[in-house]
Amino acid sequence: MNQKELMLAGKIYDPNDPELLELRAKAHRLSAEYNATFETEEEKRQSIMKELIGNLGEGVYLQGPFQFDYGCFTSIGERTYANFNLTVLDTCPVTIGKDVFMGPNVSLLTPLHPLRWQDRNTYYREDGVLTDKEYGKPITIGDNTWIAGNVTICGGVTIGEGSVIGAGSVVTRDIPPNSLAAGNPCRVIREITDADRVD
Repeated sequence: MNQKELMLAGKIYDPNDPELLELRAKAHRLSAEYNATFETEEEKRQSIMKELIGNLGEGVYLQGPFQFDYGCFTSIGERTYANFNLTVLDTCPVTIGKDVFMGPNVSLLTPLHPLRWQDRNTYYREDGVLTDKEYGKPITIGDNTWIAGNVTICGGVTIGEGSVIGAGSVVTRDIPPNSLAAGNPCRVIREITDADRVD
């Protein structure tokens, strides 16, 4: 397996692999270009998102500014919306369903680092390049979910369809479908039922 394949499989990989450096540089450039646009430049914004994001559904609206690490390893379903300051570190696949709402300052963080400093610290490869050992776990956000402001979702988490994640939560474990969950660490408070109808 090459370094990209190792990364996407959640295995230890070298983040300073030339192919990965090139992919990140492209994503960072496209993120900066998008962030420099105005909301009225709809065609330009759509063009940038289509080049950046691996699988982009119709009607997706990302307010910006945003930051993607790779972009090409992210999938976003139809009619999904994200407010200011979305951060997506997609060293492993990030799958965002359709009709998902995300508040400001949402972070989707797939990368992980070894717990022991002896394994985590940077080191020099044989070719003299400074690097480290990283790995990651994918994130999946189901259809029709609402991720409130200032939420951090960690690698390895699946959020079930129809769930609501309260503001400021740090999600470190799976959330079942149709759940209201909040806190640090995020925990299920209760099921969302017909009793929660607006009318």
